[in-house]
Amino acid sequence: MRWITLVLVFAVSFGLAGCASKFKSYNGPEVTRIVVFKEDRRMHLMHHDRVLKSYDIDLGFAPEQHKQFEGDGRTPEGQYWIDRRNPNSKFYLSIGINYPNAADRAYARSQGKSPGGDIFIHGQPELFSADKSDWTAGCISVTNREMRDIYAMVNKGTQVSIYP
Repeated sequence: MRWITLVLVFAVSFGLAGCASKFKSYNGPEVTRIVVFKEDRRMHLMHHDRVLKSYDIDLGFAPEQHKQFEGDGRTPEGQYWIDRRNPNSKFYLSIGINYPNAADRAYARSQGKSPGGDIFIHGQPELFSADKSDWTAGCISVTNREMRDIYAMVNKGTQVSIYP
């Protein structure tokens, strides 16, 4: 009986340790800005003018232009902010970008359309096929391993600059 108890305690401890690994801590320089270059498919976490980390990214399925309307598959361009964090994302972990901003809403309204929303930097869904790029509906995607670092490093309120 004692042997079974030890095995169960070990199994539960091991299982909980596996769950905890999704969240990392970060004690380095503050990420003051995220810079995304859509054409290069690169994202940089910055501390003022210094690059802390860089990542290859996937974008929306129609990445060539600025997002204007809901469902257009484009990734926005412009100045935004991280406005939320989602530890329970369908895409592993995610941090939200405050798209649409006032200009995005005004333009969509002038065209009689919705600007859309829910733009995130996120990981990958559980059943992800890595054989295609630019697969999101307008978000910025990295690997789940990279997203663990980004989630630990980036705080709510961080500026996001997205360039063509």
